[in-house]
Amino acid sequence: MNREDFPMLQKDIIYLDNGATTLKPQSVIDAITDYYTNYSANAHRGDYDISFHVDEMYENTREKVRKFINAKEKEEIIFTSGDTESLNMIARGFFENIIEKDDEILITQSEHASNVLPWFRLSKKYGCKVKYIPLDDSHYVTLENVKKGITPNTRVIALAQITNVIGDIRPIKEICTYAHEHNIFVVVDGAQSVAHKKTDVQDLGADFLTFSAHKMCGPTGVGVLYGRKEFLEQLEPINLGGGMNESFDSVDEVYLKELPTRLEAGTPNIAGVIGLGAAIDYLNKIGMDKIREYEQNLRKYLVDKLLTIPHIDIINLESDSGIVAFNVEGIFSQDVAYYLNKYNVCIRAGNHCAKILKKEVGVTNTCRVSLYFYNNEEEVDALVELLKDKEKIWKEML
Repeated sequence: MNREDFPMLQKDIIYLDNGATTLKPQSVIDAITDYYTNYSANAHRGDYDISFHVDEMYENTREKVRKFINAKEKEEIIFTSGDTESLNMIARGFFENIIEKDDEILITQSEHASNVLPWFRLSKKYGCKVKYIPLDDSHYVTLENVKKGITPNTRVIALAQITNVIGDIRPIKEICTYAHEHNIFVVVDGAQSVAHKKTDVQDLGADFLTFSAHKMCGPTGVGVLYGRKEFLEQLEPINLGGGMNESFDSVDEVYLKELPTRLEAGTPNIAGVIGLGAAIDYLNKIGMDKIREYEQNLRKYLVDKLLTIPHIDIINLESDSGIVAFNVEGIFSQDVAYYLNKYNVCIRAGNHCAKILKKEVGVTNTCRVSLYFYNNEEEVDALVELLKDKEKIWKEML
């Protein structure tokens, strides 16, 4: 679907690593090039026409993001360098100021490093405890297991809406409803979900949601931190500098600007933000529901094909996302990836930044195929054909 829009797909490759980053359509590339070529001024600083145009494009993207995730106000959208910075800002700028020694933070063992390490640091620094929600037999999160994990000391639940290895879609709305009944904050890592399914933060009820542009056909180095306005007002800026202050006459006379500017110190990734705006336009034109349905059908096609190969072990058979994690019996996952690379097939192999997941699934490394709407059945057929002959894999890796 829409393959002609992607210059990378004109090359002789089969790209199946969309969980790591997505390819960029020509419209996004053109938007970034247009900024650097025709109005490459700074944002929120100049008193001249091209700078005014930068401001307009930059703030237009903020409004596009607001509509894309259905935030209530534009001030609830903060531009960051990506999902990782967004999650760190939440942990350090918000929870560091309210966390207490006996408080508990609930995550799972299938979270990405970006949604684990900031909480580990908080625990080490303040003595609060990181605990794990038990997963079911398919390694999924259920509301019932969330309830089992909650104690009177639970302060925050931090979960990916879709995990990057298991690929399960968590019942975030139900979790938020239950958590808020018990005065618990909910932080949602949307890195693997916002690009693949319609997102409505007001319907979900999340207190914070984070995601990256590069996983949704946008550029690298830019992301979004969404937060309910009353909580963003309490979030202490991690970075201080130009653009985010009203004045500073002395140590005791520092005055910061209002949201969202006070959380966006320094010159932002202007080209990246403009590219994100173009990516949102592109995805909206296709339609998120259409993307979701296409991915589900293509995943089913891939899984059905892989099930015909006896030496393939699928780790997340029932997942509803476009992620398929598997291993070839007796062959190290990265050897499989190197073998496929000889035929210009790009997959991910290893632990996928989910290093504590091995405690849950009993497998340290896997091969991962992560699909997007520009992949097709012909690419799946080519992958499956290469995986059918185990002896061939062995011979070519020796």
